[in-house]
Amino acid sequence: MEEKERTHKLTTASGIPYTQHENSKTVGPRGPILLEDFILHEKLAHFNRERVPERVVHAKGSGAYGKFTVTHDITQYTRAKIFNQIGKETPLFLRFSTVGGENGSADTERDPRGFAIKFYTEDGNWDLVGNNTPVFFIKDPKKFPDFIHTQKRDPRTHTKSATMMWDFWSLNPESLHQVMILMSDRGTPYGYRHMHGFGSHTFSFINAENERYYVKFHFKTLQGVKNFTDAEAAAMKGQDPDFAQRDLVEAIDRGDFPQWALKIQVMTEAQAKTYKWNPFDLTKVWSQKDFPLLDVGILELNRVPNNYFADVEQSAFAPAHVVDGVGYSPDRMLQGRLLAYPDAHRYRIGANYEQLPVNRCPYAVNNYQRDGAMRYDGNGGSKPNYFPNSFDNIYPDEQYQEPAQDLENSIAGWFDRNGENENDHYTQPGDLFRLMTPDEQKATIRNIIGSMSGITGEKRALIINRQLCHFFRADMSLGIGVAMGLGINVESQMMQHAISGN
Repeated sequence: MEEKERTHKLTTASGIPYTQHENSKTVGPRGPILLEDFILHEKLAHFNRERVPERVVHAKGSGAYGKFTVTHDITQYTRAKIFNQIGKETPLFLRFSTVGGENGSADTERDPRGFAIKFYTEDGNWDLVGNNTPVFFIKDPKKFPDFIHTQKRDPRTHTKSATMMWDFWSLNPESLHQVMILMSDRGTPYGYRHMHGFGSHTFSFINAENERYYVKFHFKTLQGVKNFTDAEAAAMKGQDPDFAQRDLVEAIDRGDFPQWALKIQVMTEAQAKTYKWNPFDLTKVWSQKDFPLLDVGILELNRVPNNYFADVEQSAFAPAHVVDGVGYSPDRMLQGRLLAYPDAHRYRIGANYEQLPVNRCPYAVNNYQRDGAMRYDGNGGSKPNYFPNSFDNIYPDEQYQEPAQDLENSIAGWFDRNGENENDHYTQPGDLFRLMTPDEQKATIRNIIGSMSGITGEKRALIINRQLCHFFRADMSLGIGVAMGLGINVESQMMQHAISGN
């Protein structure tokens, strides 16, 4: 290095300059290392701690910065400032991910994909945390740990288990809608740029008149939908397990900025009371014939983080983080995520995770949170750490008050998630299958057969037959196709299906 290039002294983490970065201090050239070489200890100790605990779910991820631009006026539905003017741009960070795989797994695995957006708005950060599917496998958060366990590793063999997955799905027919999407070629998207994104849950919009609407968010890829076949995904898993990450980075680096069109479905509170489906059931969709998609704006990704760990790995999203004009709904899964997501981040990267640059609100943050590990923003200085007080000028702004919500029930209890009028698990999955082209139907059946062929053990026949009943109830040709592919006697299976009364 030339003298003119020597602008930054090598220092320890505490800023102390030092010289010996490659040689440990020893007793003579061949003697033992001395305990006093604290540079050695600092390097090794930090290296041992370079990995924060990976996410229990959504561990394998990719991310980029970008912007959201409003193209259509929706202020009649929401007073959220992000939408208050056509042409308005809001910076954002978006993280894609697989759900079940570990950090080192392939990002072409058959799996749903996370689609999490952090909008840096002047009213605070809005985290819209969804997937590339409009529905999910379960409708009550109490079931989430059990479900995820089936997508991870068998506690005895420590391998992925088709038996675990299909046993759970066959015992939970509410999962059928998402299973149908997962087993289609939509379960193996061609990277992240060619898939849609969804808020998935039902959220609220609140307008300037304090009127509440229910809303679903759809992000339609402008690159065109493109999927791997099962064979192509399996081949890419071995060829390049980081295909989706590489594809995203290379596209942005060459100036081919991926874009999605944000569209919404809107439902009034009155419509929510009478709609044929529970509008807050995450295993169901709202018909686009009943609630057409409305254009809102364009999301664009245009900058790759300079450091993957700092921004992608340390990014943290929580559905609890909504801004004025956006609210929650009685969606059970959403309600569970309001607690679970921030709790997961506090465990993984600490109580002060929202001070990290990728998570920090770029506008004012005024509160009385203090202390905790890795607090590095001045910790409030000498300002009071309690409220109310006589010394600072922080006040609750009443204009941000959300309107009261009529819960329509005063009985607290444990209500069956699949009770009366909540137990049709077959109409929408069947409709989805019938909407597929013949080639898509064949691919879905082929993918199901391939996955279910991995079911093993003494309960194999029971699990297969139980799941086949679900397929038959959704669509007869679907059930027949899967049964034949698994070598099951179709006539006996149809007889069992008839006896069950469906």
